[in-house]
Amino acid sequence: MARRGAADDAEDRAHWARRSACANEDIDRLFVRGKAQNEAKKVCRTCPVALQCLAEALDNHVEFGVWGGLTERERRALLRRRPDVTSWYDLLLGIARGGTRAG
Repeated sequence: MARRGAADDAEDRAHWARRSACANEDIDRLFVRGKAQNEAKKVCRTCPVALQCLAEALDNHVEFGVWGGLTERERRALLRRRPDVTSWYDLLLGIARGGTRAG
């Protein structure tokens, strides 16, 4: 497997949303409450950029909507559990690429 460099990461960070499973969805479908969030999360299950999406929401403390398969409540809990993480993008994508769990 070819090693990805900084330029690849910058490109990925800038354009991941274009490849998302929800790119052609009604965006309001992802900004729902209660049980409807479970339906919204289904879109994320097959999304090729779910980790990038989740990292975006965590790094920017996005408060509303389903991002990367997690609701706002689930993201808040994750942020509380890991206040030491300075870049969720680096952490999540590093793990996905076979790296370590350090934050």
